[in-house]
Amino acid sequence: MRMPTPAAPALFAGRRAATALAAALVLALAACGGSKEDEDDQPASRAEAAHFLAQASFGPTEAEIDRVMKLGFRGWIDDQLARPPSSNRAFWDAQNTAVKAADPTNANASIGADGVYNAFWRHALTGDDQLRQRLAFALSQIFVISLADGNVGNQPRAVAQYLDLLGEKGTTTYRELLESVSLHPLMGTYLTSIRNRKADVRTGRVPDENYAREVMQLFAIGLVELNNDGSVKQVNGAPRDTYGPDDIAGLAKVFTGFSWACADLSNNCFNNGALGGVSDPERWTKPMVGYPQFHATEEKRFLGTTIPAQGTADPAASLKAGLDALANHPNVGPFIGRQLIQRLVTSNPSPAYVSAVAAAFNNNGSGVRGDMKAVLKAVLLHPEARQASDRSGKLREPILRLSTLLRAYGYASDSGRFRIGNTDAAGSSLGQTVMRSPSVFNFYRPGYVAPGTQAAAAGLVAPEMALAQETSAAGYVNYLRDGISQGFGASGPVTVNGAQVTRRDLQPDFTAELALADKPDELVQKVASKLMPGEGANGGMPELLKKEIVDAVGAIAVPQLNSSGSNQAQITNAKRNRVNAAVFLTMVSPEFQVQK
Repeated sequence: MRMPTPAAPALFAGRRAATALAAALVLALAACGGSKEDEDDQPASRAEAAHFLAQASFGPTEAEIDRVMKLGFRGWIDDQLARPPSSNRAFWDAQNTAVKAADPTNANASIGADGVYNAFWRHALTGDDQLRQRLAFALSQIFVISLADGNVGNQPRAVAQYLDLLGEKGTTTYRELLESVSLHPLMGTYLTSIRNRKADVRTGRVPDENYAREVMQLFAIGLVELNNDGSVKQVNGAPRDTYGPDDIAGLAKVFTGFSWACADLSNNCFNNGALGGVSDPERWTKPMVGYPQFHATEEKRFLGTTIPAQGTADPAASLKAGLDALANHPNVGPFIGRQLIQRLVTSNPSPAYVSAVAAAFNNNGSGVRGDMKAVLKAVLLHPEARQASDRSGKLREPILRLSTLLRAYGYASDSGRFRIGNTDAAGSSLGQTVMRSPSVFNFYRPGYVAPGTQAAAAGLVAPEMALAQETSAAGYVNYLRDGISQGFGASGPVTVNGAQVTRRDLQPDFTAELALADKPDELVQKVASKLMPGEGANGGMPELLKKEIVDAVGAIAVPQLNSSGSNQAQITNAKRNRVNAAVFLTMVSPEFQVQK
């Protein structure tokens, strides 16, 4: 791994305690050059189309670049949002059926959580609704549930459906999305709002406040009042909290009395999700319903809203009033909008960028508040999304680094299941697995500041840097080296050229690169065009980086074919090693790991 030159302007200087590798990752952010502002809907070049797809998909491909060039940015977005959504739950079901058929005597046979991971990777790599899937992934890091939680982990099929819900409701309105998330049984399980009971003066029981607190802090309004541009409102020189203990207590009463969908509204259904020992087989995917006998009827006060006392408990009416108050809070536009900008485009958007997205949230142009399609367009079509500077861009999180590689080289799954599996291990894998964040606070916080960096000194955040440390930096390098050489995912038997072999599930198409293996310069340029597209002669790859990779590739000797042709296998292997080296060194370079 090379270090960028000290003279390069840097958005991040390396952490004092980090290895040179981790430091190099952050130093590279500002080493990428700028580009002129382009406000037109039509991309000026294929490189600009690829840059857009790095934000709006799981990685550019030649076919998708062609589509953007044909349709334009806005047209591509409209086309994507009109496509039928890929279904993670349907793919989980198909995998689970196959697992049970292969082991018919095992009543407990199940694809389990692997079915969620496989479904995610299948759609990230091959789904034609790329924008919806990328949006669902972004929203899964805001409206967090996690398979790492044992109770959630016991319901992998419902987790797959929750990911589908984010993709579906994430293109409706924020209000609809918020209600769907709030009533999902897995959210109720994760944040303990399912079977939440009204207060009992006799026993001293009070409503569970967990979801009320987190829905405000993480899913709606944040901790402090914001201006439309995302800046913190100041009152007498100090920020003002958005809510306090009384607001939490008042809103907690709104979320009392909700439990599984069931045959009736009896106590047994509320407590167990079953009647007479029989439960709805879809109870983990159907929205929770209100059970009046467990709902608080007293007055509920929160965020300046008052729900009058109810003579007859009406959990649905309370919920509507509570979610309306949250969705109409002035903080939601800048709070949610800024996070979507961070997840898709750049870690440090300007106030003007945040303000434009918040304005789209507040009014889509037709008087509708919270139109998520309008918000998504405002995020992806803002002029700042096409620009590069020493403040723009973001560190690619590990999942997006891998998806970019796998899409660029058309990795195909031998099994058809895309068996990448759990990639939690920081020392030997990605250190990140979809739907397995360590807590409700995601893998990283949107306001994370990397300690001891120039970014911190400049007041800049670097959320994904929370995943970058000595172990994860080395683990990523080792994982990529092994995967590019051998393939990614679980191993299994497959027939190749008439022979039965055992190999990793996902294998690449390096045909074009192998044809250039005798020409290191052209080979590296080809790799750069796929992984680091840009306007320069070498795409987005700096000349110094290209020279170093070309030299390393050229140092791998390719034998001449002998007179008997007996060394053909050695020649083939050497050429593949050259391709492996070119791809690997590009993937682990700081310049690739930063999305500009």
